Amino acid sequence: MGFLVDRGTRVLVQGITGNFGRSQTRLMQSYGTNIVAGVTPGKGGTQAEGVPVFDSVADAAVQTGPIDATVVYVPAPFTRAAVEEAAEALIPLIVVITEGVPLHDEMRLRHLTRSRSLWMIGPNCPGILVPGETSLGMIPPSSTSPGVVAVISRSGTLTFEITKVLTDAGLGQSVCVGIGGDRAIGRDFADYLRLAEEDPVTRAIVMVGEIGGDAEERAARVIAEEITKPVVGLLVGRHAPRGRRMGHAGAMISGGTGTIESKEKALNEAGVPLVRYLWDLPEAIRKLGVIQGV
Repeated sequence: MGFLVDRGTRVLVQGITGNFGRSQTRLMQSYGTNIVAGVTPGKGGTQAEGVPVFDSVADAAVQTGPIDATVVYVPAPFTRAAVEEAAEALIPLIVVITEGVPLHDEMRLRHLTRSRSLWMIGPNCPGILVPGETSLGMIPPSSTSPGVVAVISRSGTLTFEITKVLTDAGLGQSVCVGIGGDRAIGRDFADYLRLAEEDPVTRAIVMVGEIGGDAEERAARVIAEEITKPVVGLLVGRHAPRGRRMGHAGAMISGGTGTIESKEKALNEAGVPLVRYLWDLPEAIRKLGVIQGV
């Protein structure tokens, strides 16, 4: 098994018959993702991109057998119901691409999935891709290559750009995951860092944070206490004005928390080297001395 997923992962797509769901299904299929079913209420008995469509997750599970993961391309007002349905079916991995999910819905889904020991990536994320294995979401496979560097990012777009920079520098990735930029996501940096620590393929970790919240500060404590693999950090939002939300729902500085300075201080104290620009990442990784020949 790769980092949460591999080529054998049996995937469901919720919202498969929408324009975005269809186009993303085609892209995932072209990378070899094993999509076994789709769900759109009222469209049961049809097909989308050669995939059988069901009215509910429960129907899909009964008709197609065990489902390991679902990717949610459902409009924001209906995302809570879609994820609750997946959680009721105990699907182990729920990847929520949708942006604009109400905060109270996110808080409920975070509690629901964690209380059932399920893993929710997102909401408001690009998903997860294990290079050479499978893709769940919308990370461009062309920007990635197989390797030993885990990329764990709050920013979706930067996930794409950083994997491309690393790939061009000959530094392949063990996993590329956008964890979500909203205030209440399923799992935090700390959870993914622990996964990377246990992953036999991963030898170095790139953690991409941004202003707002305290996820990076909490991650720094985990790095200091639990993580033995080297971590390189990149923090964005340095010039954002305080008190104003910038892009992501989570990217807001409030009082003395969530500042670039507080995050830098915490990560520096945990021994994490930080770069200011994404194009400096390859050299910073090479300096770690854990990857030979690149």
